[in-house]
Amino acid sequence: MSQESPSRYTITAALPYTNGPIHIGHLAGVYVPADIYARYQRLQGKDVAFICGSDEHGFAIPMKAKREGVSPQDIIDKYHGIIKKSFEDFGISFNNYSRTSAKVHHETASAFFEKLYRQGDFIEETTEQLYDAEANQFLADRFVIGTCPKCSFEAAYGDQCENCGSSLNATDLINPKSTISGAVPTLKNTKHWFLPLDKYEGFLKKWILKDHKSDWKPNVYGQCKSWIDDGLKPRAVTRDLDWGIPVPVEGGEGKVLYVWFDAPIGYISSTKEWAKREGKDWEPYWKDNSTKMLHFIGKDNIVFHCIIFPSMLKAHGDYILPENVPANEFLNLEGNKLSTSKNWAVWLHEYLVDFPDMQDVLRYTLTANAPETKDNDFTWKDFQARNNNELVAIFGNFINRVTVLTHKYYDGQVPQPSTFNEVDTETLKSVQAFPKTLIDSLERYRFREASQELLNLARLGNKYLADEEPWKLIKTDEERTKSVMYVALQIAAALAVLSEPFLPFTSDKLNSILAVTSSGAEMSWNDVATKETLLPTGHTINKSELLFRKIEDKEIEAQLEKLEATKKQNEHMNKEVAPQKATITFDDFTKLDMRVGTILEAEKMPKANKLLVLKVDTGIDTRTIVSGIAESFTPEDIVGKQVTVLVNLAPRKLRGVESEGMILMTENAEGKLVFVNPDEAGVANGEGIS
Repeated sequence: MSQESPSRYTITAALPYTNGPIHIGHLAGVYVPADIYARYQRLQGKDVAFICGSDEHGFAIPMKAKREGVSPQDIIDKYHGIIKKSFEDFGISFNNYSRTSAKVHHETASAFFEKLYRQGDFIEETTEQLYDAEANQFLADRFVIGTCPKCSFEAAYGDQCENCGSSLNATDLINPKSTISGAVPTLKNTKHWFLPLDKYEGFLKKWILKDHKSDWKPNVYGQCKSWIDDGLKPRAVTRDLDWGIPVPVEGGEGKVLYVWFDAPIGYISSTKEWAKREGKDWEPYWKDNSTKMLHFIGKDNIVFHCIIFPSMLKAHGDYILPENVPANEFLNLEGNKLSTSKNWAVWLHEYLVDFPDMQDVLRYTLTANAPETKDNDFTWKDFQARNNNELVAIFGNFINRVTVLTHKYYDGQVPQPSTFNEVDTETLKSVQAFPKTLIDSLERYRFREASQELLNLARLGNKYLADEEPWKLIKTDEERTKSVMYVALQIAAALAVLSEPFLPFTSDKLNSILAVTSSGAEMSWNDVATKETLLPTGHTINKSELLFRKIEDKEIEAQLEKLEATKKQNEHMNKEVAPQKATITFDDFTKLDMRVGTILEAEKMPKANKLLVLKVDTGIDTRTIVSGIAESFTPEDIVGKQVTVLVNLAPRKLRGVESEGMILMTENAEGKLVFVNPDEAGVANGEGIS
């Protein structure tokens, strides 16, 4: 059960696969909540090891390498750098960000396997595994897709169904297919080592179903209970693949450690790497019972972190177990599931191109709308509203008014207050209560709730100023105005401290405005809770700066247009190619008379949204052609355009206008209509197309 005020924390965040950049779903589900919690504990004076790293042995990496015709090493080197920089850019304050290709990780994972092997904790079995005869290799789970046996989803992977979240074995799939060659795989014998999870069922029942029934999130507890109730089965810890950590025992030639086995050990190896660099001992962070360990993950990793990894640690014998695994659900984008392969995402490195220096706005929006108990939806309109109506109008507005008035009335110095009235006293008491309010939310991993409590502190400041009206009071009662501005400045200082876990860049900027860091008057979380004075009388603050800027409608429209283009491109890519029509003879083909023509005039057909009436010079005459392209082109766009015309099509009346031919069109990769143009190198009207 929960420990009382531990002084040491090991906080891990799921290792991202290095097969692509990081998007908003990753931030919302794992890395922002983990960072908020780590920063909060540091502000409490706790010893924190916040650990992560790139998972570079995942199935998706060699898959992507095969598609791109490069080596897996090329893939991991490229994306490790992009991912690491994105985390740095968004203020994710890891103590160490490593990679599973590092020597320390290979050594740690190999030693871990060898210890369990020597202890007899594995089962060695020869089993039938899926084999692709065309590719001449056994198929790792992610190299197989098929129908999920539990929900009938037709594109489930061999290790997991992304539709229902069930963990699978590749041999469970119905109608399996190799993603390498497209062939139907066969079963072939191969020897592997298995971790007998059923051996740890009693331990897991007590540890999860009894000890953590009340303090783990319902989604985590429920998924674990379902797995345990279904009966645990041995799980392979090795696989037939040439990418990964070689199995370090006799008989392991040509095999590597299964990624689910080696990846969580990456937390340990990353901690070792950090401790060596900092001159620390890594072992207390993993072996001391006074350490509180937390795994921040997405819901697709619950089983690995709550069933499998704890069983591995239990088998090893000298590691502590996680105190909590606060897994989040998934974040969608504009109503659709985030997808790397379909480019349906907001990539962090691209976001900063369009919204430079606005990392905190995204952090705040993702926190305020975090998928803590159910899948949630990110929309650009909500992003704009959160920024304009909350960060700008509430938080930023309060700070701007306080700092501007302080410079206007007192040349930037904190004034000496006169006596406090009841409102002042109650306001200062309310400020002192906010740290505990935030702690209550954060210790229950309710980051959405905590973000809104932080905003309530800014609301308190705005209400206090609106009620006391110092801009009017200064004309009638200068002494009372000093007290009001003094109280308002204490609220601003509290915001600077308490916002740091949520809005680290804003907190830094606000500390600079309040001249806290430059004066050496650093404030702590405990100071806010215990001190009435955070900024003393006579302290000089710097000139006001805007903490946030308003986001304009045109910026949001640009993002929506980008997504619409992606959606059309996906629809076009997924569109089935029409089957070949009935065979014709050469004589049939020669009957088609296609000529180069030029559009001379164009106008919209009255009361018809899709039709344009065109005058076209075909080289043999000028004729009228009615074309259904008005939703893709304006008349002004196409006048003077050289096009291909089928001139011997039988005339046909459309809305009373006789059309004497057809303009040839097709769709491009984005699904947009384009003209089938003749060679533009001086082709004359009337030239035939053959």
